[in-house]
Amino acid sequence: MLGRLRYLLLIAFIITLCSCKNKVRQIPIIDFFKTPEKSFYKISPDGKYVSYLKPYKDKQNLFIQSLADGKERMATSFDDSSVRGDYFWTFNNQLVFSQDIIDFDTFKMYAIDVSTFKIRIILSQEKVRVSLVNRNKQQPDLITIKMNKRDPGNFDIYRLNIKTGELTPYLINPGNITEWFPDADGKIRLVRASDGVNETILYRPNDNAPFKTIIENNFKNSVRPIAFTGVKNYFYALSNVNRDKTALVEINAEDGKEQKTIFSCSKADVLYVDYSKNRRRVEFAAWEEAKPRKHFLTPDIESLYHNLEQRPQLKGNEIRVIDRDSTENKFILNTYTDRNPGSYYLYEKNTNKLTKLGDINSGLVPDELCTMQPIAFKARDGLLISGYLTLPLGNKRTNLPVVVIPHDDPWRSRDSWGYDERVQFLANRGYAVFQVNYRGSNGYGKSFRSAGFKQVGGKIQNDITDGVHWLIDQKIANPKKIAIFGGGFGGFSALYGVSFHPELYKCAVVQYGLINFFTYIKDAPPFLKPYLKMIYEMVGNPETDADQLRAISPVFHTDKIKVPLIIFQGAKDQRANISELNQFVRELRKRNVDVKYFLKPNERAFFRSEHNRMEMYTEIEKFLDDNMRVKP
Repeated sequence: MLGRLRYLLLIAFIITLCSCKNKVRQIPIIDFFKTPEKSFYKISPDGKYVSYLKPYKDKQNLFIQSLADGKERMATSFDDSSVRGDYFWTFNNQLVFSQDIIDFDTFKMYAIDVSTFKIRIILSQEKVRVSLVNRNKQQPDLITIKMNKRDPGNFDIYRLNIKTGELTPYLINPGNITEWFPDADGKIRLVRASDGVNETILYRPNDNAPFKTIIENNFKNSVRPIAFTGVKNYFYALSNVNRDKTALVEINAEDGKEQKTIFSCSKADVLYVDYSKNRRRVEFAAWEEAKPRKHFLTPDIESLYHNLEQRPQLKGNEIRVIDRDSTENKFILNTYTDRNPGSYYLYEKNTNKLTKLGDINSGLVPDELCTMQPIAFKARDGLLISGYLTLPLGNKRTNLPVVVIPHDDPWRSRDSWGYDERVQFLANRGYAVFQVNYRGSNGYGKSFRSAGFKQVGGKIQNDITDGVHWLIDQKIANPKKIAIFGGGFGGFSALYGVSFHPELYKCAVVQYGLINFFTYIKDAPPFLKPYLKMIYEMVGNPETDADQLRAISPVFHTDKIKVPLIIFQGAKDQRANISELNQFVRELRKRNVDVKYFLKPNERAFFRSEHNRMEMYTEIEKFLDDNMRVKP
């Protein structure tokens, strides 16, 4: 009898142990959405220091670590606004940075001398935008910047002396130049001009010569210069002229003629290349299929990556060199997977030494997170649409509650394989997460991109809808438990979905959502005005396409929305019309729609404050739980 009792207790213990193993731990919200522990790593040109951003009083501040002794020093201690991630080293051990000013009233650029750690203001301007164009090894005190000081709608080029603060105009924008491309000596010899529909590449052999047109394209075609090759006046570029998929090519700047194709992929656009300024060479071309891919163009870099991929701590990770010293002996690496937000490493080539510098979020355990699976389905017109499906942990693979997340910014972005904190948070709470690269999404070629033109509120939304029906047909989705969640254009897609397909969705989550195409286009900031004609061609012209834009803008269709909504908006978002959004919410509430609305006074589109992010995702968790009735 005693033996039988022991046997039964053993079976009960095994069953309990197995059930505990199958139970998914609910990861605290802050572990997903806290400010990165360390990010934006960079190395000094002399290879003696690494710098990075790290939280201090809820703001990102600049820290510097000596590689000689490993000591860390706080370089800034701002508690009003964060240091921006586009800071940079000069060639004489100065760090140049600016703050992420919420209201854009006053822009200040600072410099830190690493030998003294003294901070000084080198540029102070009212209501301007500034970004780096070039830094010069031959003249380390001079940097080239672009700034819309003279005219809010146009950026001019200036030379700034970081020691004296002297600002000298270099190139005045005639009104249509949108990009500048310097040569190895910092002289601007290529520019891109646009009237919004047509783009032009212009070239000059030196500073004293006028620019002359060498390439003209409609906006559907694109030539993006990368750098001069160092041979004759040839330059590297990404081009989709006379081809569907963007390729890496070499072009003669004298006449704009393509000399040769360096690399192309039949399956996808080449999205970016890795270029060494020191060696003046392109080292690999990168594109995305189901996962990121690289084609190496130099044997030593291919060997370097292959060596790194074999390291036990990096196996299975996507690896990217994000910075290097002037001798190209020390490299800063960023690594990540779909279940790991990533880490930073220092690799020293001459000793083959790999040193971990820091994690973006060390509190997360990859084994507790979920795999992002590439998927594909046919849209109703036969076009193949790709995307990603992330299923929650556990054995259940059918009849799942689903959150659909359409991406923002059609034509310039896409969903990619990799870590996404929103996706992992929702999957941890028991939801399957579905991401659709609808027609128009970046990276799939010119035809696929063009298929999205004038299809906002049309075939783009059909692709999302068809994807949801595919999930239902595959028995993956519980048809009674589907939510839609998006920001920007994704927020528009969420509102469109619940307006015109109320049978599909139980509720919607909207972040900085686009609710009215008329005001969105009319209220574009001055520096976006050169692109308005292109927006007319891709989205619609408020005058000639007024009926179409009215038919799809959610602000005109409050009568169609019946399901619960939760809306988050930053009051400092330049692309939002807050009074219109407030009226939209009031109108919905008049119609007895259950709307939760959170307007944060000191935030833009993305919430920078960790406290505000925690509040937002706590509310999202409760909202979905109340409306989807699902427990992890």
